[in-house]
Amino acid sequence: MHLAVDVVSDVICPWCYIGKRRLERALSAVESRQDIRVRWLPFQLNPTMPKEGISRRNYRIAKFGSWERSQELDARVAAVGKTEGIHFDFDRIERTPNTLDAHRLIWLADQQGCQDAVVEALFFAYFTEGRDISNPRTIIDVVAEAGLERPIAEAVLNSDQGMEAIQEAEGLSRRHRVDGVPLFIINDQITLSDAQTSDAFLEAFRKATRPK
Repeated sequence: MHLAVDVVSDVICPWCYIGKRRLERALSAVESRQDIRVRWLPFQLNPTMPKEGISRRNYRIAKFGSWERSQELDARVAAVGKTEGIHFDFDRIERTPNTLDAHRLIWLADQQGCQDAVVEALFFAYFTEGRDISNPRTIIDVVAEAGLERPIAEAVLNSDQGMEAIQEAEGLSRRHRVDGVPLFIINDQITLSDAQTSDAFLEAFRKATRPK
């Protein structure tokens, strides 16, 4: 079974983290895992966010109208995350970051063969540990712990590397009319939006690999 899954996501999207767990469960049920490729593609939920990020409390109040409403939504997400083995600790998150550098490092991790580990580390660092992944030193620490070579990661952040890949991914998003994430593109023919169930992924896998 040949499966190519492109995941359009942002590392500050909790449903992308939940979707990752459900995708992993579906992939683990595939009998032959030798011909499976998962690639993480960038989508910035807040492309105009200041590079240093902003107060999460202020951001959420502006977005949802009140801090109480934000907490209600966080509680719902945390409850779903718990069923997937994810501990969302929203109280520890002080800043909503700009994710451009995170996406550039995820691109680099694809070149270095450790993309899944880096994506997982960024999700965990932000949602569970409450680390500020818009801080250059912090994000370098996170990706280095996940297997990226620190000097190479630092060199990327001090250059324009990765920007071309981000622009290409933006073109892909426009073609698929992506206005939210996660979006899963399977064998370049079937798309699933939102954090689908593992059964939905398995059905999409069957359709995508059905003989023509």
